Amino acid sequence: MLDIQVEEADSYTVCRPVGELDAYNVSQFREALGKLTSRPKLLIDMSAVPFVDSAGLGALIGGIRRAREAGGEVAVCCNRPTLTRLLHTTGFDRIVTVAETMAEAAGALAEPASR
Repeated sequence: MLDIQVEEADSYTVCRPVGELDAYNVSQFREALGKLTSRPKLLIDMSAVPFVDSAGLGALIGGIRRAREAGGEVAVCCNRPTLTRLLHTTGFDRIVTVAETMAEAAGALAEPASR
């Protein structure tokens, strides 16, 4: 089961999926990200996601693309080594900031857009 937590921080919105992000529940994640694409700064915290399959990765990339098309900025926080390795291997970190801590991800959102 996937739980998606959304909270407002000082100057950005946090989307925190909790649980596996796979083909069985990817529509729930896609829908949640779709509702957040109008936010100017979005931080996606993947720290509570133990597994992501290709459908989950596709939903993550699609959500980031939609947010950027709406003029927003996005950063991802991920402190799970296997997931971080996946994000680096697939080149995901070349399209969006991938930080190990929430503070680093929030800091990337505070900087002027560079990507």
